[in-house]
Amino acid sequence: MTFEEYQKKSRKTAVYPNANQNFVYPTLGLAGESGEVAEKIKKTIRDDDGKITDEKKIEIEKELGDVLWYVSQIASELNLSLDQIAEKNIEKLYSRMERNKLSGSGDNR
Repeated sequence: MTFEEYQKKSRKTAVYPNANQNFVYPTLGLAGESGEVAEKIKKTIRDDDGKITDEKKIEIEKELGDVLWYVSQIASELNLSLDQIAEKNIEKLYSRMERNKLSGSGDNR
């Protein structure tokens, strides 16, 4: 499945207040789901000495799917293409890699 296909299919499941005019709701959802991914990793460090079990991997995969859903909804709310977002991100990262600027800080390195 391409990002474009995912974005179109996931948009059909976007049931929240003022969908198509509300980028705040999915942005808050993204923050929450990202936190759930972080919690699973944190608990793996605390409870399992940092070892990711197959069961934990499945749980994290589900949470990452939720993260992807919210990213897709934010993009849709702003009339942005996930395919184009992914493409531009890779271009940016490869440019940084070619210029030895992958590490460091700042958006425009």
